[in-house]
Amino acid sequence: MTDPVIDARALRDAFGAFITGVTVVTAHHADGRPLGFTANSFSSVSLDPPLLCVCLAKTSSNFEAMTEARGFAVNILSEDQKAVSNTFASRVPDRFADVEWEAGPHGAPILPESAAWFDCSTHQIVDAGDHVMLLGRVEAFKNNGHSGLGYARGSYFTSALAKRAVEAAGSEGETVLGAVVERAGSILLLEAANGKLALPTCRASGDNPIEGLVAEIAARTGLTAEIGFLYSVYEERGSNRQHIVYRASVSEGEPLGGGFFDLSDLPLERIDRPQSVDIVKRFRAESELGQFAIYFGNETDGRIHSLTKEHRP
Repeated sequence: MTDPVIDARALRDAFGAFITGVTVVTAHHADGRPLGFTANSFSSVSLDPPLLCVCLAKTSSNFEAMTEARGFAVNILSEDQKAVSNTFASRVPDRFADVEWEAGPHGAPILPESAAWFDCSTHQIVDAGDHVMLLGRVEAFKNNGHSGLGYARGSYFTSALAKRAVEAAGSEGETVLGAVVERAGSILLLEAANGKLALPTCRASGDNPIEGLVAEIAARTGLTAEIGFLYSVYEERGSNRQHIVYRASVSEGEPLGGGFFDLSDLPLERIDRPQSVDIVKRFRAESELGQFAIYFGNETDGRIHSLTKEHRP
């Protein structure tokens, strides 16, 4: 039996479905210079003894220094530290120049404003394919009580942004949920009552309105939907409706109704509402850049909250 051929890029994208926090891992070079990089491959391992784990690529420029260091720190970033994440994911010569840091009790650099930090001694290094697993024994830690910065499928997210949608859903007037359902460079459009095309939508109701959106997509297409991140939250002032639009994906197979349309050839003139046209045009432009954002406002005016893609070390 031959081993199956695995597409590395597709596998990485599948791993990206797992929602993680964002950390900055720090240590010192042999000459004492601090080093650090952004990582989301972090996990707690044990309480007794207190152990945690970080995965490091063997191709990383930090590999030698990290595997020879006597210890390292893991700094869990707070939701207002996207800039810190981007700094430690970049190739700037001195990543520590514009970041507040100090030596931890065990000696590794710590970021005192992070959601939590762990200063560790190197407990064990385990070979794991094209990576190694750095097992750290926690020598000191601090929990600052801040909400953590989240990451999945190429974008940061924060609980503050999610809260905005909840607040919108609780406003006066009807709330409508919608989805930009994406698959391999295309999006799903359904047949509207007026013969045009529309994004999947439903009225919000019950204790878990997202389940209603999943059920609506299943009823219209026969496919199972997975609702992802917020994409647009806006008020339609003329009708006093609140619209909450998510990015979403669906199971394999052809939809029973509607169809997938390539982003490079969208039938914009057939889409039923100008707001939906604006949404799919923005989604197309952001897909080309690989950087997505969240819109908050009304049907004509609002603000864009950028979500920056992760850069791996």
